[in-house]
Amino acid sequence: MNTSARTTLLTLGSNIDPERHIVAALEALDELLGIDGASPIYEANPVGNPGAPRFLNAAARITTDLSPGELKFKVIRPLERRLGRIRAPDRNAPRTIDIDIAAVQGLVVDEEELRLPDPDIPTRAHLAVPLADVAPGFRHPHLGITLGEIAARFRDEPGLARRDDVRWP
Repeated sequence: MNTSARTTLLTLGSNIDPERHIVAALEALDELLGIDGASPIYEANPVGNPGAPRFLNAAARITTDLSPGELKFKVIRPLERRLGRIRAPDRNAPRTIDIDIAAVQGLVVDEEELRLPDPDIPTRAHLAVPLADVAPGFRHPHLGITLGEIAARFRDEPGLARRDDVRWP
C-alpha cells in the first residue's frame, strides 16, 4: 500500500436495471472507500452498440492510499461481481455495472490493464461531464486543461441528459 493518499476519480455506468445498479454501486463505494463527492446521474446513448439500452452514468471522487492496481483488482472488480457484472467478450455488451478509474492525482499510467487518465475523457460526454461535476479544476496531464474546460465542449451534447429522478444518497 502507498503511504500517501491521492484524489482518485471514478466513472460508473449501467444499462441493466440501471436505476438500481448505479445507486447500489455508489452506496457500496461509499461504504468501502468513502466518497468525497458524486456527480448527478446522467442518461447517455450506448457507445459501440447502438441497439443496446441507454446507460446511466455518474462519477465519484475518493481519496485513497490504494494503488490503482489494488483499487481495481481488490475493490472495484469484486464489487462489480457482487453487483452481477459478467464480463462478456464484447466490451460494449450491456452490463449491470461498470466502474472505472478515470484519473488519479499526479499519476499517468499506460499499461495494458490500466491507462490513466482514461483516454476517452476528452471525446466522451458521458465521462467528461460527470467528472467535471466532481472535480472541475482537475487538470488533464496530457491536454493541460481542466475537466471543467473539457466538459464545456459537451454542454449541448444531444445524447446526454441529467436524470434528477435518480439520486444518491
